[in-house]
Amino acid sequence: MQNEEVGNRNQDLADAIAAARVLTPVGSPCIDVCRLNQVSGYCEGCLRTRAEIKAWKSSSDEDKLAMLERLAVRNRERG
Repeated sequence: MQNEEVGNRNQDLADAIAAARVLTPVGSPCIDVCRLNQVSGYCEGCLRTRAEIKAWKSSSDEDKLAMLERLAVRNRERG
């Protein structure tokens, strides 16, 4: 993946996380780039694992907010 494309996805995800945090119920961090990376196991768009994606709908708002924080950290680490 090219640096500019990663930078754009980082910003898109940061924006999605910020928007999701203020919705009631908590919104999804999905940015419509739905491909699991074979090496990391993370979605290339939202950085969730398959298990995290599957659990999202049944998670409480508190759990979703905690997940959004973990995703924000992953996003910063992705650089």
